[in-house]
Amino acid sequence: MPATNPRVSSVVDQALLGWLRAKAERRGVSVSLLIRDLLIRFRDEDEDRFWAAAGEERLQSFDRDKARSHEDAWR
Repeated sequence: MPATNPRVSSVVDQALLGWLRAKAERRGVSVSLLIRDLLIRFRDEDEDRFWAAAGEERLQSFDRDKARSHEDAWR
């Protein structure tokens, strides 16, 4: 039977493998689930950094004199 979710392979050194196994054991999950959760967290944080940078960039170019007021925008 084919796997429901795609598989990803990676090569790690013994020290990292030991850390992953210990952390997974403390959490009561498999190494695979731990890595999936770590990747999801990294993706979310990466996305947050992207949008924060985009917001900062927009703030730099914001000109209050050219901006529409809230009331004007909803007319």
